[in-house]
Amino acid sequence: MKIKGILKEKRTISCEFFPPREAEGIPNVLRVIDRVSAFCPDFVSVTYGAGGSTRAFTEEITMHVKLETDLEVMAHLTCVGQTKEEIHGVLERLDRAGVDNVIALRGDPPRGQSDFIPVEGGFNHSTDLIKHIKKNFQFGIAGACYPEGHTESPDLNTDLRYAKLKVEKGADFLITQLFYDNNYFFEFVDRAQKFGINVPIVAGVLPILSASQIRRFTALCGARIPSELDQQLDKYAEDDNAVRELGIEYATKQVRELWYSGVPGIHFYVLNRSYSVSKILANLGLAGHTGDT
Repeated sequence: MKIKGILKEKRTISCEFFPPREAEGIPNVLRVIDRVSAFCPDFVSVTYGAGGSTRAFTEEITMHVKLETDLEVMAHLTCVGQTKEEIHGVLERLDRAGVDNVIALRGDPPRGQSDFIPVEGGFNHSTDLIKHIKKNFQFGIAGACYPEGHTESPDLNTDLRYAKLKVEKGADFLITQLFYDNNYFFEFVDRAQKFGINVPIVAGVLPILSASQIRRFTALCGARIPSELDQQLDKYAEDDNAVRELGIEYATKQVRELWYSGVPGIHFYVLNRSYSVSKILANLGLAGHTGDT
């Protein structure tokens, strides 16, 4: 089923996983997905890995979920390191396997490169990839958006124009980058609606697992850590267990406010860990939710 259809019927809870660096790690990822399935997510997604380096594993895991489980799955596709013909081949294989949904991204530059440079014969932008998918396939299509602005955008208005272009080219809904201040999300949605973006905007949430990890992630994506949370991270910087519990508490409050504001969906970046998400959903009574809680 296409996710845009699910979003018309209910508000969604979804989880995102990433492929392992080596094939031997695939069974572990599948075990985590199986544990998360107990929470009845409306869909799951599988990333392309850094710089598209593990895209073959993404395909394998995505197809396994589609063919061997009852979960709806969304495959990630990026423009990194592949020609248009190679990406078209990936799409054909996903289509034959019965996968209904993809999220089209430009992708980050490969390790060691500061700027995105498309391969010869490749796509330059996510909007080009979205246009190609829309023209040649029947997939449901998601795009990414950035409440605090993409790190490469000169300003928020420019960033918003790119988000709208993704919708105009065929994106059915958008999923946000992680954020830790809900005001950025609410302000972004308000600006997007005024700008004519009328598709669902799903909030991306990353429960904190360690202080060093989240500082690294936010530095890369340009998200800000609120000062009070920052002080708490400093306090427990050397105790990952304490930080994980702090992350559960913070994300519970964050998701509660988002959910009861009527957000179309929550997309958890679970980092292949099920513990924090299970606790957050249990805290909120959303495990196995029906979408109208």
